[in-house]
Amino acid sequence: MRGVVNSVLGMITAGASHIGVATDHVIESFRNRLWRGYKTGAGIEPDLLGQFKLLEEAIAALGITVWPMVEFEADDALAAAAKVADGDPRVDRVFICTPDKDLAQCVRGDRVVQLDRRKRTVRDEAGVIARFGVRPASIPDYLALVGDASDGYPGLPGWGAKSAAAVLARYHHLESIPDDSRTWGVNAASPARLARTLASQRDQVLLFRTLATLRTDFHVLDSVDDLQWHGPTPDFAPLAARLDAVGR
Repeated sequence: MRGVVNSVLGMITAGASHIGVATDHVIESFRNRLWRGYKTGAGIEPDLLGQFKLLEEAIAALGITVWPMVEFEADDALAAAAKVADGDPRVDRVFICTPDKDLAQCVRGDRVVQLDRRKRTVRDEAGVIARFGVRPASIPDYLALVGDASDGYPGLPGWGAKSAAAVLARYHHLESIPDDSRTWGVNAASPARLARTLASQRDQVLLFRTLATLRTDFHVLDSVDDLQWHGPTPDFAPLAARLDAVGR
């Protein structure tokens, strides 16, 4: 938990003037109603879960806007906030500070990018294509085909990263992929078998795409002005001390 606070402080020290932090206030979301195998809080230490609220309080006391998610997920909040910031002509560049692959769908050219602070790398649209073989808009389709073990959905049997990238690089979205693999014209292993799998599991793969698609159709902030940092509140020091004590 101290690592998160230190990470935010590091951004401020580096010159960030507008910051928002999203948390999974509860692990479950609307996606759990769509797919029974979707990730839950099972297996997370109760002591760790109990620290989430303290972390949210500490970040808020630091003077940072916090979005504690319940119905949606933290990644949804980041996507929704990035969309608002992207639409503001005053904003020079939007940094989404996570390397998570599902956030790659939010990348726009070199204006909305992902920042991996640990590796000190920035992934723009060219970087998304280099990493996954598809454009950002195709990332939900890509994840639907290959699955996402961390989120708890398996993808389609036989579809791996290379085959999904090859097909989606040409057709972009699931509904555009022809049933007849002879028309694909791509270098994919066993295209006929992949086509049969896709045809027989269309409904399921479209559900997986829904799970992989980040939601931006809910309110997180009115404008980027809501994210401007004005310094810590008087509550920060005692809360930081509590976090320090918990982390020992």
